[in-house]
Order: sequence, then C-alpha cells, then structure tokens
Amino acid sequence: MKCRLCGAEARDFGRLTMLHRVEVAYFRCPRCEYVQTEEPHWLEEAYSSALSALDVGAVARNKQFEVVTQAIIQAFLNPDGRFVDYGGGHGLFVRLMRDRGFDFRWSDKYAENLYARGFEYVPSSDPLEGVTAFEVFEHLVDPAGEIARMLAMAPNLFFSTVLMPRSLPKPGEWWYYVPETGQHVGIFAEASLRWLAREHGLHFNTNGVGLHLLSKNPVHPMAFRLLSKMRVAGPVNCFRHRVRLTGSDFDRLKRDAYS
Repeated sequence: MKCRLCGAEARDFGRLTMLHRVEVAYFRCPRCEYVQTEEPHWLEEAYSSALSALDVGAVARNKQFEVVTQAIIQAFLNPDGRFVDYGGGHGLFVRLMRDRGFDFRWSDKYAENLYARGFEYVPSSDPLEGVTAFEVFEHLVDPAGEIARMLAMAPNLFFSTVLMPRSLPKPGEWWYYVPETGQHVGIFAEASLRWLAREHGLHFNTNGVGLHLLSKNPVHPMAFRLLSKMRVAGPVNCFRHRVRLTGSDFDRLKRDAYS
C-alpha cells in the first residue's frame, strides 16, 4: 500500500478492530515513518457526530491551546496578522483567541460553527500570518493534500498531534489509536513531520510530544519547547496583554444584524 503522506511503499504493521466490529489493517512507511490505516471505509459511521462522546478533554484542551498559542504567536509570528483555525470544530478556540485579542477565523468542512459565528474564514487577497490545526492531523484521510492546502493558506502552521513513541507500539498497544471512535486514521512520527518540512521548504520545531510548528523563518528550538509549556506560557502572556476583540466583535455583529 502506498504511503498517503510521502508516496513510498508502506509495509504491514498490524491489525486492530475499529468501532468494536471492523477489522482494520495498519501500514508503516519505511521512508517517512508515517503509520496509516487501510483505506478508511468506515468514516461515515465514525463521524456520525463531529465530536466523539469519548472526547471529554475537548474544553480543557482548547483552554490549554489558547494560552500556548498566544505565547507562540507573540514570540515567533506577527501578532497583528490574520489567522485561521483549520478544522476548528464548533469554533470554541477561535472565540477564545479573539477574546485574547488575535484576529482568528474559523474553518471546518464537517462541524457546525457555534461559538464563532460571523468569523468564518473567507479566502481573500489579504495574506494570512498563520494557520492552527489542533487534533486534526491524525484524522486526515489525505494528509499530503490537506496539509499542502493548509500551507497554501499561510507559511506558518502551528498544530498538535501526538507523535508515535520510539518504541513503535503496534495497533492495540497504545491508547492513541483510539479504535473505539474509528477517527484516527494516521499516526505521525517526528520523522514524518521533518519530511513535511523539507518537502515544503520550511523550518520545523517540536516539543517532542504533541505540539509542533512549521514556519517560514527559523525558530530557536529551546525557546519553542519552553513556550510550549503551560507553566511558562501563562506567566509570559501576563506581560504581553492585547486588547480583547470581544466588545468590538459584539458591536460589529449587532450592526450587521440590524443594517
């Protein structure tokens, strides 16, 4: 089977039962080390709801990401630029970032925008500074094409996905396969992300676990690792306040509704 990330010939890596009834084959690429399922024919059932009932950490995760994202943007990117949250779910993260003073927009092909209505991303000639994509990469059926689309939107991509451990746990030996939901169809290794950076001519940084940055300009690895920690990002953000967009957003939406 061809690797959906780099196109090399992927090799058998094991099997696992998805959704308690669908036996699925996994393959690992020897070139980029990406692990993928067979062609995922069960996704209609897996995505009967955009948010799995098992994802009890969704709100806590968004609150963590808002703190770290502020620190990363203010340290390495242009905080006055425009950003898009790709695969933004119900829009909670976009609302949180706008409440922190950053011009974020929402984009998601599958979920309903509940929290950031009126701030959907509309392509324009105005350049974007960056794209965020949290808990998205492991869901991508066409990772090469989808990530290329993200990077065509902006030259900086800050995202999360848990890296394959060096011990290479087989399907069924590691929680992140999450067979109960059937939604994780690809697992990235650090080598996979480094391959992506080379392929797109970008710089790569990682905290070694779950947060990563592809950027146009080089970023100091130690600085990125430090600011990826909540206990560092939070205090740093206290000294770099921005004007919240909450009030101006309310005024704009009210004006648009009655104009």
